[in-house]
Amino acid sequence: MYVFLLQIIGLVILCIGIYAEVERQKHRTLEGIFLAPAVVLLLLGITMFAVSFIGMVGSLRDNRTLLKTVRALYPSCSTLSGPGPEPHFFHSNIQEGIRHYYDDLDFKNILDFVQEKFSCCGGDEYKDWNVNQYHSCNGSGPLACRVPYTCCIKKVPGEVINTLCGYKTLEKERLQLVDVIHVRGCIHAVGLWFKDNFEVTFGIVCSLLLPQVRENSLSFTIIILRDLPTCPFPIITYRVM
Repeated sequence: MYVFLLQIIGLVILCIGIYAEVERQKHRTLEGIFLAPAVVLLLLGITMFAVSFIGMVGSLRDNRTLLKTVRALYPSCSTLSGPGPEPHFFHSNIQEGIRHYYDDLDFKNILDFVQEKFSCCGGDEYKDWNVNQYHSCNGSGPLACRVPYTCCIKKVPGEVINTLCGYKTLEKERLQLVDVIHVRGCIHAVGLWFKDNFEVTFGIVCSLLLPQVRENSLSFTIIILRDLPTCPFPIITYRVM
């Protein structure tokens, strides 16, 4: 029953991911696959459905190979709850997204949310915004040498931020901006969040996997016991008079 429920959840997540990716393709401007928010849903849905389906088939067919495969996949799934990716893993993709910041609404909304939520700016650092033609210090428009207002520090909780707060920040050094904008990059900020919440993330993954591990281990044990050779020696019984 649990395996079937996990398959349904995986299929629902997969369908949502497919729908989101199809809609994104209609207005696609970015080439980096890791910039697409639907990719996370697609990978999660495929992983959940594939692992649960292989486990179910292995249990129903008494297939020892499939059950061994599922048992080998569980540690791999658990590593997804680890302390996060390497700091420079997504750097090139984030920079590509910043370069097309105003061309892709999905990425713009996600990056704005991340910068506000995690108190960060850019990918590796705030100067990543130099790659955007509108924010570059070589530009001449009103956004030149500025960072978006989502990078700015709120002096008071709930304060409405001035959209011009990032004016001329890209030409200044970090120490000059510690009270103006968030100078650390979002890759580092998100990585630290994963490390700080490792126990919670690992607990959620275990709560999803352990019931299925128990079912598949039980099926695997039953198959092994059933396939054990019978004792070749006759069993002698004694009757007590």
